[in-house]
Amino acid sequence: MRSKLILSFIVTLLFAVSSGYAGELPTSSELQKVLKEVVKEKNGGFSLNMWATIVDRDGVVKAVVFSGGDRGDQWPGSRVISAQKANTANAFSLPGLSLSTANLFSAVQPGGSLYGLQHSNPVDTNVAYCGSSKKIGTKKDPMVGKKIGGVNVFGGGLALYNEKGELLGAIGVSGDSSCADHNIAWKVRHKLKMDYIPAGVSPNKDDNIVNDIVDGISSSGWGHPVCSPDAADIAKGFSKTHPVRSKK
Repeated sequence: MRSKLILSFIVTLLFAVSSGYAGELPTSSELQKVLKEVVKEKNGGFSLNMWATIVDRDGVVKAVVFSGGDRGDQWPGSRVISAQKANTANAFSLPGLSLSTANLFSAVQPGGSLYGLQHSNPVDTNVAYCGSSKKIGTKKDPMVGKKIGGVNVFGGGLALYNEKGELLGAIGVSGDSSCADHNIAWKVRHKLKMDYIPAGVSPNKDDNIVNDIVDGISSSGWGHPVCSPDAADIAKGFSKTHPVRSKK
């Protein structure tokens, strides 16, 4: 009996290692530390506290954190939105192409190439609103270990790639303007060193926000509205201040 239990443990461990998800994504503590650091910086929004969620490649929530002192210091509704964004960036990115939630804004508008996408893959409300409120944003957040689902099509969701260029999941950030959300997510991902992006639809061939909407039309088809000149300038400067990395 004991030998069978040992064998079962070894098989489980080997599967976890081979899956590419175990131990490679940031922990809750690591994510929260970096989020708190980035929120203090100039991000082009209202300088509000934020929520951040990480999902693995299967869409399973791995961490949910907030930057404030308590769960009520951020918009309560942004907890689930951050999870939606993480799920979206993961669900619609590939090993060879990263799409941020910001990239999807114009594509899902009427007449866009992905119109209707925003209505697919709805949030599982049983996951989003289950459990004790006291555990929200902690290591025991009720969403952790479950698939949240959901599609969100404005800034704040980015896919996560390791130094080998492997797509491991995604991060979603919410709690400020959608443009500031994107900027914060970009900086957090950069600090976590999970921005080895293979390709993207932005002019720099990455998954940065594309601010090319004029008179309601995006010239590229992947555009996002400008929330503020400051936010747009910060994002435009990422190629110099927080450039994506090349896989080793």
